[in-house]
Amino acid sequence: MALARSRRDSGMNYWPGFVDALSTLILGIIFLLTVFVVVQFYLQQEVAGKDTALSQLNAQIAQLTELLSLEKTGKSDLEQQLAQVRATLAATESDRDKYKGLSESAGAGQAAAQGKLGELSTTLDSQKKISARALAQVEVLNQQIAALRRQLGALEQALDISEKKEKDSQAKLSQLGQRLNLALAERVKELSRYRSDFFGKLREILGNRPDVRIEGDRFVLQSELFFDTGKADLKPEAQAELDKVATALVGLEKQIPADIHWVLRVDGHTDSRPITGGQFKSNWDLSAARAISVVRYLIEKGVSPQRLVAAGFGEFQPVALGNTEEDYRRNRRIEFKLTER
Repeated sequence: MALARSRRDSGMNYWPGFVDALSTLILGIIFLLTVFVVVQFYLQQEVAGKDTALSQLNAQIAQLTELLSLEKTGKSDLEQQLAQVRATLAATESDRDKYKGLSESAGAGQAAAQGKLGELSTTLDSQKKISARALAQVEVLNQQIAALRRQLGALEQALDISEKKEKDSQAKLSQLGQRLNLALAERVKELSRYRSDFFGKLREILGNRPDVRIEGDRFVLQSELFFDTGKADLKPEAQAELDKVATALVGLEKQIPADIHWVLRVDGHTDSRPITGGQFKSNWDLSAARAISVVRYLIEKGVSPQRLVAAGFGEFQPVALGNTEEDYRRNRRIEFKLTER
């Protein structure tokens, strides 16, 4: 009597309006997620490329710094050699002047003094050549050091520009993520409201029964509504109720675009008491068989098989943890969950 009265009371069909709203909401969420993933991918590629460039620039700076250090060391050595040459040159010039004075003041031994003076002049010329070569090498080193410093400055400037671009990219990515998070949060709020409306309409379709309830994002029906104890064959009255669910799902398939991958998951659950004898060896088998029976019936009523999933959880996902008959009854259930594939 209650089921017949429920069918008369549910003459107004709210389902098409709900399906339109749900389709629009899902399309909006998919679009936002697609934009976020694409932008994040390209920004990550750009950041990865900047990281590689930064690593290369740091390696070049390290090499140039090492070369600059070596050039400075070489310059220091040459400067020391130049100082020694200059000291030797000064000493040689002093000796030459001394012997020249002796040559002019002493008549005897003049030939020996002239020989010594020639030897000193030769040594002096040699030292001057060495000094000139050292000065040339120092000048070359100074030019190389200046060039290295210019390269180092250019690399540091490029590094600063690259770091600034990377910071800008990170800031843009953060801002985009915040905007998308805000948008998704709003969509989630709308989705929660539409889900509540959907479950409300589904409760109207099935009737305001104590063995039908909503728990989070799942629509829960007690197994006694569908099956006899220890059985997986649908009751005749359960088939009548599932006809309404099948009609709603067929309409949903027509409304949602084919590129959106959604499924209705049918979950079978049992209580914790073990099965002894009978057709099924365990609660796993029984829960899976009941879920499959529901799915098969929905397929017979026109629901596409690729939109349905059957899952058996046995006794391992209880909603009541006690050992009373009421706890056992609550745990024996069939759940419908609209989710992504």
